[in-house]
Amino acid sequence: MKWLITILALAGIVAASLALREHYRTEASPCSINEKWDCGMVNKSPFAVIAGVPVADIGIAGYLLLGVLAFTKRWRLLAAAAVPAMAFSLYLAHIEKDVLEVWCIYCVISLGIISLITVLSVIALVMDLRRPQAPSRA
Repeated sequence: MKWLITILALAGIVAASLALREHYRTEASPCSINEKWDCGMVNKSPFAVIAGVPVADIGIAGYLLLGVLAFTKRWRLLAAAAVPAMAFSLYLAHIEKDVLEVWCIYCVISLGIISLITVLSVIALVMDLRRPQAPSRA
């Protein structure tokens, strides 16, 4: 489980990095497929920045944190971090669907990745909690 979540976190870093590239891209976006799929439009919108920080940077930092927590088997902290990350990603999906009415393929990939990480982190936490604990020495 440790390696699977760590690899997913690395994939999330890649997706968020590609979205960040779109945020700063000055030429036409290569993922501008049609009027419903345009990464450049999404990543240049006012919703792509929070307090001056690109949302993609927040994603990179978040995936890095999740990867480190998974690698070190900090299941409680991982689940505690993954659930709000999932909620934030769902909020961003709502912005894409209902406000901008345009989707970013990198953001959709990221939503899939954080969904998997969240489910796997909860499973890992439950498995860890069910594991018999070694008796403590007094």
